[in-house]
Amino acid sequence: MGDVVVSIDAELAWGYHDLPTAPDRIDHAREGWHATLSLLAKHDVPATWGIVGHLLLDECDGSHEDHPLGPSWFSCSAGRATVDDDWHAPKLVEAVRSSEQDHELASHSFSHVVMDVDGVTRAVADAEIEKSIATAERRGLDFESFIFPRNGIAHRDVLADRAVRCYRGWPPDRWYDESLARPLVKLADWSRLGTAPPIVTPTVDEHGLVNVPASLYLFSFEGPARRVARLLGRSPIVSAAKRGIDEAVGADGVFHLWFHPHNLLQPDGVERLDAVLEHVARRREETDLTVRTMGEVAAGVLGERGAERSAHPPTD
Repeated sequence: MGDVVVSIDAELAWGYHDLPTAPDRIDHAREGWHATLSLLAKHDVPATWGIVGHLLLDECDGSHEDHPLGPSWFSCSAGRATVDDDWHAPKLVEAVRSSEQDHELASHSFSHVVMDVDGVTRAVADAEIEKSIATAERRGLDFESFIFPRNGIAHRDVLADRAVRCYRGWPPDRWYDESLARPLVKLADWSRLGTAPPIVTPTVDEHGLVNVPASLYLFSFEGPARRVARLLGRSPIVSAAKRGIDEAVGADGVFHLWFHPHNLLQPDGVERLDAVLEHVARRREETDLTVRTMGEVAAGVLGERGAERSAHPPTD
């Protein structure tokens, strides 16, 4: 029996904090958050939400002098949470927490520091992870899973020291990655006749953490190729996701799909996620396919009781 895992990078403006400019869509990122929650509820699919810890704060003075990066990094976030604030969002997090879908709330660091870049020391990584977990605990939350900002995997030993249990790892290499014609071959592989995205096997790493690798980024087919596909009335990424879901049926592994809420700010983004979640729900009803969170997968790998979720959730 295979599993589907959905993980979400929930970050608002923090996801672009280290870049010179942020896309205009970030000003409306809250709409994408609500759209994501609505679609997950529509199809009764639980997900792992990687929350930037600073979003849990009601307010801050922009200093955070106990953090190694200090005021120069946090000055943009000074103020109180409002309905359109990009730096604080406790009510959005509470909406996830109170959902009937029993979502998992996980850490996406405290302020979206990308861990694998030069200058991010172990002390910085420890502050990011410790402050994220501590801020969550003050809200009565328990962050045991971790999603690395921008998938920059580093300082995993710090996760283990802070009692994190699992993280989202890199997807396996695809068969065309070493090909000189990679762009053309990759485009062909997204066609309806292409191969399925990988079914991954969670493993325990050298730090005792469970690595739950990604299978597919739902918004990885963008740009000109996507526009051409739309003109032809096709959605290659939806077709690929459906192939991955179908492959997970009966497999001994996980199909792990991920995205950001701000990916859903255009109608086609909403339609894309809706189509994929509808396929998950239908295949779950027809087969023994199970939808689990990262934390549940990790518990299963570690052999803990209570790790299984019903393949056919109650309808009432």
